[in-house]
Order: sequence, then structure tokens, then C-alpha cells
Amino acid sequence: MARTPSSDDDILALRLDRSAPDLWPMLDALYGEHPAYPAFRERLLDTMRKAWADRAPDLKRLDLKRDLEPDWFQRPDMAGYVFYIDRFAGNLHNVLEKLDYLQDLGITYVHFMPCLKPRPGDSDGGYSVMDYRAINPAYGTMADFEQVTAELRKRGISVCIDLVLNHTAKEHDWAQRAAKGDPAYQDYYLMFDAPDLPKRYEETLVEVFPDNAPGNFTHYPDFGKWVWTTFNEHQWDLNWANPQVFLEIADIMLFLANRGVDVLRLDAVAFMWKRMGTRCQSEPEVHMLLQALRAVCRITCPAVLHLEEAIVAPAEMLPYLGRGRHDGKEGNLAYHNSLMVQFWSSLATRDTRLMTHVMGTHFPDRLTNATYATYIRCHDDIGWAVTDEDAAALHLSGPGHRAFLSDFYDGSFPGSFARGALFQENPATGDKRISGSFASLAGLEKAIAEGNMAEAEHATQRILMGHALIAAWGGIPLIYMGDELAALNDYSYRDTPEHAHDSRWIHRPRMDWTAAATRHDGLTHASRVWLGVRHILQRRRATPALHAAHPIRVVPCDIPQILAFRRDAPTGTLLCLFNFAESWAHVPEDWARAQGATRMQDELSNHPVETHHGNIALPPYARVWLA
Repeated sequence: MARTPSSDDDILALRLDRSAPDLWPMLDALYGEHPAYPAFRERLLDTMRKAWADRAPDLKRLDLKRDLEPDWFQRPDMAGYVFYIDRFAGNLHNVLEKLDYLQDLGITYVHFMPCLKPRPGDSDGGYSVMDYRAINPAYGTMADFEQVTAELRKRGISVCIDLVLNHTAKEHDWAQRAAKGDPAYQDYYLMFDAPDLPKRYEETLVEVFPDNAPGNFTHYPDFGKWVWTTFNEHQWDLNWANPQVFLEIADIMLFLANRGVDVLRLDAVAFMWKRMGTRCQSEPEVHMLLQALRAVCRITCPAVLHLEEAIVAPAEMLPYLGRGRHDGKEGNLAYHNSLMVQFWSSLATRDTRLMTHVMGTHFPDRLTNATYATYIRCHDDIGWAVTDEDAAALHLSGPGHRAFLSDFYDGSFPGSFARGALFQENPATGDKRISGSFASLAGLEKAIAEGNMAEAEHATQRILMGHALIAAWGGIPLIYMGDELAALNDYSYRDTPEHAHDSRWIHRPRMDWTAAATRHDGLTHASRVWLGVRHILQRRRATPALHAAHPIRVVPCDIPQILAFRRDAPTGTLLCLFNFAESWAHVPEDWARAQGATRMQDELSNHPVETHHGNIALPPYARVWLA
């Protein structure tokens, strides 16, 4: 006897039952004592019901598909591409014309860098949002956005956009109402009538942008308030202790999901909860809020993932992927900042022992219902997140090593191959961060300028090794626009007034479509890198052992320039070897076999590995995935 399919209402009720234990205990603890809490609960339920009712049939089908295939984002066919819409294609409509390029490369996930309507002028690269329900007019309209997401969905490409959770632009409607004296909207933000409490908070806070936005509070004489502004004067921190803020953001989140967003990159999450006497970063309530927000999506739009942006040390980052009572219930993705930092550290030193220590000591071999977004470069600067304790474990000075890395990558260290730019140097702490494109930091810009073709070849191999590393580690490898074409630093940012103060624009060039047009000829550095990256992604798709759910185990190697790790799949072990120096290395075959590499087949090149006198010979910057 045939069964009648459950109605939409039944499906929502079942999902609510499933995720209620992840949602209500968090909200009870956060807001249960608030006088408006009972009404808040009802309004949140109404918000979820309405969003579900408004959800398009094809998105509801995608919800069902991904509920039935919860590992969809952990599979080795996932590969991401990150770009600014205007710098990639001009506007959203033109993105449609570039989809063949993305598919040719092997991309199944795109991250549109901040595309919601920003404030005019300096908008912190688009992260100062004045309207979460509108697209930046320079890129198009929300209707254009829905057209693009629908076409990407047909092609099997998921869409990620940024949702800034810590703050809004001061031009946002909520902020404008607050500035005009509306007490309800003033409670959306962290505002103070006198400087006393801000001064007490400042005693333990750190400055994010000390050069151009010192301090964490801004005084506005026109309405007599001190406003918490962690990042910039124009970015007002939200008051997440107010349940109305949670409700507003949940509603926005579901609105964007119904426009076709697959991944919400939740920006600046570490700063969401404030507590006197702390750094006001990664407080326990942050994880309660993020678990509750994820539960809202699992109920209403379970096809949607949460990527939590927290660029912090490993012990602080891992909870964003779920730890303790939040295990498997918080973020689906988080940036593997440590992998990126250790890549650059090992390149500079030609020594992977610090990388082996950090990656082998601080990270679990797998995650529950979550994985990493792996990357070598992104839109942001590089902060040298090497702790004093980890440095000391290798008999290094933490401050000394961090200073060395900054000097090496700004090009001032003798013998450096890199060309980068300092970002936000803080004389009080000695913190010096670095901007620069992948290719320029890897040595290609300097080699070309000096006409040194041998060094240009080394730089090309460094770039390809980096891409092979993030493809093998597990999770979703993210390629930052232009890196696949070996894009160099763009110094023209200095001529744009709203960018000139921010060296991060040096690695945010416009897409070089002329180079892209000749990507298949193999005659230029751009083409060789593009073909190499495409090959890496092809081989990744063909290598089931790279599924993110399979354990990853870092293996100590007696050869300092070699990074080794295993991917232990049910079908056998994949031993990944990377040579971080411009000299040859020889790995004993017996050692490799003891690690599980029994066939001596390189899955990356798809050829057998030749051994000589009992050794595997690895050329400069080699990358090998041994089956």
C-alpha cells in the first residue's frame, strides 16, 4: 500500500524535533532571564515557519538531498574559488559568462567576497554592511543574485557569501534609529553614556587595526554616546545579549538562504560576546550563539552550511568546529589558518619540524560533521600565529621567529625570495603582519624582475606544492582568485584613495582575463600554474582517500625539509610527502612502506614512483601522494 508523502508542515515539524535539543537549551541559557524571552521564542518559531513556507521547491529538494547525504561537503570533488565580484567579472550578470572558466578549472564552490550593500566610501573591503537584504548596487540587484545562484546550482556549484555577525555599518537603519535616540535600537548596540566602562574594558582588549583605527570605542558628541567599535569607527558592534539581535540576524540568515546561498561565512564571530576583564574574544556564549544559529538553519534550510571565520590559534579555533557539548553541532567549516601559516614558515626556513609539531599536536585526526576550509592565501593579511610555546618546543624564540617571518616576506631579510608589504605594524607588541599575492610571496615577482629563470621555476613549484598541500589535507581547498594564474602584487592600489592606507589591496588585483585566455598553452608562468592547479583538482576528485572524514595523521620524518602525513582510508593509506626546499631529498622506501605506502604509486601524478638504492628521490618542492 502506497504511503502519502509527508506535507511540508510535517517535514518542518520533524526537523524541529530533531534540532530542538541543539536550539532551545542554548537560547534558554542565553536569554531565559530576559523579560521578553517567551515572546522571543514564539517570534523565532514564526520566523522559521515563514522562511520554510517561502522556500522555493528546488531548494527544498536540495535540503532533502543534503539531509540524506550529510557528507556532501566533505567529498574530494569539492574545490572552492574565492573572488570579489567586481574584480572577477565587473558585476553579477557578467559572472554568468565566466562559469565555463570555473568549471574548466574544476570548481564546485564559489565564495563571492562581501557582496551585501556596504556603506559608501571606506567599507573595510565590504565588511561594513548597511543593508543585509540588498546587494551592493555596483554588482547588481538581489534579483541578479538569485539568477546567478540558480545557474550555479544547475551546474553543481555551491555559493558562499559573507554575513557579518559582530557589527553593522553606522549607516545601517538600526544604527541610524539608535543615533536618533530610539532606546529599542540603541539596545541593538553597545552604547555607553560615559567613558568609564569603555576605559575599563580597554584595559584587556586588543586593537585590531592599531594604525588607522586605534582603540575599541568611539565617542559621538552629536548624540552623546560612546559606541563599541572593535574594527573601525564606522562599524558598530552588535549587542548579542539582546535576544532581538539574535532574532533579526536569524531572519536575515534565512532570507539569504532562500535567495540561493549554500554557505554562510559568518564573519568576525570571535568578538560577538563581551565580558569585562577579558579580550572579549571566543567567550563561551559565542559558541552557544553559533550552535543556536546553526540549529535554526538545520530546521529551516538544512542544505546551508556555516563557515565560521575565526583566525586564531588552534586551541581557540577548534571549538568553532564543535567541542564538548557543541561537538558536531556548531560550524561545518572553519579556516585552517595554522596550515597556511605553517606553510609559509616552512618555506622560509626550509624546515618542517615546527609545522610537524603544530599540525601533529594541536589538531584531531578528524572532525564530527565538520571539516576545514584549507587555503594558502586569501583576501586578508597573514598574521604569524606561532605561539611562544610551540616555538619553544623547537628551541626557537616566538617573538624572534615571528619577526623573522615578517622580515622574510616583506623581502628585507637577506636572501629572501619574497616580495610582500607590511600591514598594521604594532610597535608596542612587535606584531607585523604581511600582505602579498601567493606568487609574489613565493618568489615569482622577484625572479622575473631579476631575470632569474631558475628562481622563477622554483617559485612556480612552490605555488603548485601549496595547492597540492591544501588539496590533500582534507576539507575544501580554497583557491583565491588569480592564484591559479600566478598573479603578482598589484601596486596600483596606492592610487585609489579609499585603498591607499590598506596594503591588503596589493593582493586584490583585477582578474587577468588575457592570461586566462591562454591558460591551456603551457608557455607562460600563468598557464603552467593554471594547468598544474587543474591537474591537482582532477587528481583530488579521483582519490577517494582524500574524503574529509578519513583520518589525517602527521608523521614525523627524519628529513627536516620533508612534511609527511597519512590519510587513512578504509581502502588503504595515502602517504603525502612534500619537499619544502630547493634541494633534492631522499626518503627511504622502507620508511614509506612502514607508513602504509605499499604500492609506490603516486596518485597525484598518476604514475609509479621510481626508487633508487632503496630511496624515493624527491626533487625541489616535490609533492607526492603515495598509495
